[in-house]
Amino acid sequence: MSLADTLYQLSLSPLMLILLVFLISLAESLALVGLLVPGVVLITAVASLAGHQLVGLPWLMMAAFIGAVIGDGVSFSLGYHQRAQITQRWPLSAHPEWLGRGVRFFERYGLYSVFIGRFVGPVRPIIPLVAGMMRMPPRTFLWANIGSAALWAPAYLLPGYLLGRTWQEHLNVPPGIQTALLIMAASIVVLAVVFSWGRAQVGRHGRLYLAMARLARKVSFMRRPWLYMSQSGEVPIASLLLLIIALTSLSGWTLVVVHHNGPLMLDLYVQRLFTWLQSDTLIMVGAVFAKIGDKLGIATLLAPWGLWMLFNKRIDALLHWGLAVGGIAFLNTFGKAYFGRARPDTPDYLTGSLSYPSAHTSTSVVVLGLLAAFVASELSRQKRVWIYWAAIALAVPMALSRLVIGVHWFSDLIGGALLGLVVCALVRLSWQRYPRQPLTPCPWQLLGVTSLILISVRVGFFPPV
Repeated sequence: MSLADTLYQLSLSPLMLILLVFLISLAESLALVGLLVPGVVLITAVASLAGHQLVGLPWLMMAAFIGAVIGDGVSFSLGYHQRAQITQRWPLSAHPEWLGRGVRFFERYGLYSVFIGRFVGPVRPIIPLVAGMMRMPPRTFLWANIGSAALWAPAYLLPGYLLGRTWQEHLNVPPGIQTALLIMAASIVVLAVVFSWGRAQVGRHGRLYLAMARLARKVSFMRRPWLYMSQSGEVPIASLLLLIIALTSLSGWTLVVVHHNGPLMLDLYVQRLFTWLQSDTLIMVGAVFAKIGDKLGIATLLAPWGLWMLFNKRIDALLHWGLAVGGIAFLNTFGKAYFGRARPDTPDYLTGSLSYPSAHTSTSVVVLGLLAAFVASELSRQKRVWIYWAAIALAVPMALSRLVIGVHWFSDLIGGALLGLVVCALVRLSWQRYPRQPLTPCPWQLLGVTSLILISVRVGFFPPV
């Protein structure tokens, strides 16, 4: 059994689950940290596991209560004793609107703001800090803190806990499916952190970017490479990190897949999940995605955009897109032939085709990832994260459709996604080497509608290839 399979079969102990509830509640209640932590997703997943393992509910509620009280207490203390300094430091220095929102809420509800704010998502991590800065009496804050936490802890925990207690009984979930659901939920959390908080930190105004800029000015051997990479106006830290992380992960994951005899245990768990979920509607949707993501579908989607670039003499953009699509096609073909991994099922139109990596997944990641990167570069910093989330929302169902129709293992999808990210990073690094004219004005809506019409014709009248 491989190391990966061993890790997938591990379950968290009751003590570890209680500790996780405490840490999530603490992070959710800490000043500003709660804005960056997807607490509801995390606590629902952990509480569901705790309910499924019959962990004592009083212990979980006590952990959530203590974490919430400590988190709000620390936040209040920071505001009370560091009032002048905290507004001058990141992230409040970069997002003064967060503090303004909390101040307005505090002025509106006064002494009740701490109690009410505990249950209001956008201001929950800000109100205790504001209460301290506004010199709310510590004793008054303490009672509001304890009282609100006593009500918040069960409201926060019970939905996930009850789901965990009942899903096996009422949904008749086959063994192993919980593991697959947990892994997919963890993947969503990782994506949320990377593309919300992480992506902001490596942008031009992010903390990591600014820290590296200061370091480059002080260290002589870093100064010249930094200046060379900044010719286009911004050092592509995000693309560099994406390349390093994706390439390292792809190499390690491929070694796990290649040296394992047959599908991973994770593959079997996920296959069991999709077999359980399978229906005629899902199979039909999967078939539609299969047509959208094949060679003809991708060519149909990109044709209007390629013609626009050609007619507007944006040969540089056309060459980069051609390199991206042609490169991922070559790497998919080479990878399938080299690794020779068999599919779980091979329909007639895929006869002779192999499994690793998933070409649909890697190609959709390249197309949607590059489209998001090019569009985001034309938008304000605050709006960029939504473009990346839109790309994720489209790429994930494209990948999962391969599991719905049963032509790939889950590990094929992971390998394909990582390969697509490597190509995205390489193309973006090449594009960012020199200053480029913006692609705007570009008729995004017209080109998008044209692609939609063409892909509808392709899905309706042509078989998969």
